[in-house]
Amino acid sequence: MPRASGAKQKTASNRMAPNGKGVDMNGGGSRSWLVTGAVISALGASLCCILPVVVAVLGVGSAALGAKLEPFRPYFLAMTALLLGFAFYRAYRPVECAPGESCAVPANRRRSRILLWIVTVLALALVAFPYYAGRLF
Repeated sequence: MPRASGAKQKTASNRMAPNGKGVDMNGGGSRSWLVTGAVISALGASLCCILPVVVAVLGVGSAALGAKLEPFRPYFLAMTALLLGFAFYRAYRPVECAPGESCAVPANRRRSRILLWIVTVLALALVAFPYYAGRLF
């Protein structure tokens, strides 16, 4: 029997929450927070070294903030490692999905994993910046 035009078929991928917004059945929202948190932590860990370079390039005379954040670098590094580790756990853990649910679409998981690897490489480049910065300038 054909559907009436304009009628929306209810599937797992377009379930509606009480507020009228779609529900992500795969937990993609929390994964994006993990990736964002890992990038912010990596940026924080490298501020002590990148900030003076950025400030010098911009022509500003002081990088006191970078010097003040340097003692917190180990905490930022630990937070980066924890957030990336949890993001990898969430991206590669086995997931049980019924056919038709959004988590059953391999392209969704593949995109998330590719993005996670890109963010990981970026975070490692930022974390290693103090070691190769001397060769750049």
